[in-house]
Formats: sequence, C-alpha cells, structure tokens
Amino acid sequence: MTKTPDIALELAATTAARSPVDPEVAARLRLVLNRLARRLRSQAAGDLSPSLVSALVSIECHGPITLGQLAAHELVKPPSVTRLVAALEERGLVRRETDAADRRIARVSLTGEGRRTLRRTRTRKTAYLAKRLRRLDAAQLAVLVDALPVL
Repeated sequence: MTKTPDIALELAATTAARSPVDPEVAARLRLVLNRLARRLRSQAAGDLSPSLVSALVSIECHGPITLGQLAAHELVKPPSVTRLVAALEERGLVRRETDAADRRIARVSLTGEGRRTLRRTRTRKTAYLAKRLRRLDAAQLAVLVDALPVL
C-alpha cells in the first residue's frame, strides 16, 4: 500500500527552502505601492473621487448591476452605494433602470459618457506612468519589466 504525500508537509518544505522574507522589504513595497496608487488616483478624470471611479469600474465590469450587488462589490453598505449611484447619475455617467420582472429592483449601467470618462481616466493614468518610466535608463526599465509577473 502506497502512502499519499501530505500536501501540507510538501508545502512547508517548499516554503522553508525559500529565503525568508525580510519584513523591511514588505514594508517598503507596501509604501511604494500605496504612494503609486495615491498618485494614480489623483489622475482620475474631472472631479471624481476614488469611490466614484471604483463604482464606475465595478458597473463597467459587472453591469447592468443591482444596487445590492454593487454594494457587495464595493464593500459598502446600501445607503452609501445609493449616494454613489445618485452622484454618478447626476453627472450623467450611469443610468438606473427598473427591472421589468420585478419593479422593486433597479439595475445600473454605464452611459456613453461614463465609458468615455473611464477611458479618459485610464489614458491619464497610463500617460502619468509612461512619463515617469521614460526617466528610467534601460537597465532600470528591464528590472521593472522583469518584476511585472511577480507584482
């Protein structure tokens, strides 16, 4: 009778064979990623807050979507998502449509202007990064490109 290997033991052995992670490296990476995320958020088109942009992206990816589903994706409570959707509707970025089968349910989808706003936001963020990447020499850029799959 052959004994099947314990996957947990194999994983522990594999992990032990790796070099230990220096907490300082993790802290530095966290700091760099947070700063980059903050700078990219500042490149959002117009006067949209990070919460509004995030809601737009969720609606783009999952829409048409109910307010409850959107709240779950955004990890916010229903009253908060109602305010977000109202602000997006006011700007003409989303439309709310009542479900034909159940009039109590409303679904939210992007308008053409909502799609254009997301496109502009992404273009600005990409341009911001491209401008900074042009400052790197070839060796620095190669290191960054090599790190992309890990990141």
